[in-house]
Amino acid sequence: MDQTAIIEAANIIGGLRVRPKAFAGLPEALVPTDADAAYDIQDAVHDWFSGHGFGPRIGYKIGCTTPVMQRYMGIDHPCVGGIFEARLNHSSAEIDCASLNRPGAECEIAVEIGEALDARETTIDQVRAAEAITALYPAIEVVDDRYRDIMGIGTPTLIADDFCQSAAVLGPRNTDWRGLDLGKLTGRTMVNGTEVGAGIGADVLGHPLNALIWLAEHLGTRGRALEEGEIVLLGSLVQCQWLEPGDAAATEIDGLGAVSVLFKP
Repeated sequence: MDQTAIIEAANIIGGLRVRPKAFAGLPEALVPTDADAAYDIQDAVHDWFSGHGFGPRIGYKIGCTTPVMQRYMGIDHPCVGGIFEARLNHSSAEIDCASLNRPGAECEIAVEIGEALDARETTIDQVRAAEAITALYPAIEVVDDRYRDIMGIGTPTLIADDFCQSAAVLGPRNTDWRGLDLGKLTGRTMVNGTEVGAGIGADVLGHPLNALIWLAEHLGTRGRALEEGEIVLLGSLVQCQWLEPGDAAATEIDGLGAVSVLFKP
């Protein structure tokens, strides 16, 4: 895609995020046909966000890292989107449903990067990935189904639009986590106090750190690295739960704690 088309597509997607409604899709001439074009549009969307009050991009979400989410979405590989300063929440949070089309909540392990992780400079394994992490959090990714047909709109368009990302809510910051077996941690999602699903860390590409390795390698192909201070959501341990106005969602992850969000009518 040429730069004019990329910017035009990004402007449409950016407008969708500030004026949420069910989105039929980009005009045919602007639909990305592959992942490279999708990520080019996503980069332009991120520039649009930063210029329209979302603040800087402060991290990433990784989608489709677990079998439950790959089956649900019909996508057999991870995808990445950006997280922005204005949409990062700490502890319990309240999200206005008027800002969303169809809200959902996902149960995530989040990591805080303590030092740059650059796949262009070195091979990254689990040891190196762990060394780069300064803290872990239990987290909720707030997603938004912004589409008339989420399953039919196509993976490249989902990528261009940050793979449904809307906000992130982080629970307690854990710096003393290195004694935990991340692959064995159990995460649970509750909606209005009732458990609706559970999963374990090993569901994330075999081990949560594998998702971080994947992201660093992906960013390397885009000429970037994970930077100190960035937050990364590693993928939902539980199938996404779509919610109604007034619902409260919470996640608990063994050894890390709990976090909650209320979706205000």
